[in-house]
Amino acid sequence: MYENLGLRLGRVPREWRAILDHRLAPLGLTQTRWVTLYNLWQAGNGLSQCELARLIGVEAPSLVRTLDQLVEQGLVERRQCGEDRRAKRIYLTAKAGPLLEQIVDLVTETRQEMLKGLTPEELETLIAILSKIERNTQAILEQQHDRGCCPQDS
Repeated sequence: MYENLGLRLGRVPREWRAILDHRLAPLGLTQTRWVTLYNLWQAGNGLSQCELARLIGVEAPSLVRTLDQLVEQGLVERRQCGEDRRAKRIYLTAKAGPLLEQIVDLVTETRQEMLKGLTPEELETLIAILSKIERNTQAILEQQHDRGCCPQDS
């Protein structure tokens, strides 16, 4: 029973994202673009490129191309950070607002469909359990990083 837990924990987000990719495709958004926009919207404007990359779970250089495309579309803009001229902060543009409304609506609708049948108590329990797993995972990653064997660096 427990042997399949990791596989199931990995499969659900992949399938969830696949559903969202399919539903957001008519808006002309690739997964990397909608994930970037959605995370920036949730976290708030003014994140550095490194902070946004960390939030999304990608390496900063990987995010640069996506940000270039979003800038080209007029959906985000880079602004120099006052303290460090080399650092850039990322901001959503006014043009991104209507698109984000559509993204949020589709994400909300999909979430409701996927969580259908779960009681509020079950959802609270699920969130609590996932939070514990996430904290344990972060502790393991920090230990690995402290020992110099961070899997993200390989």
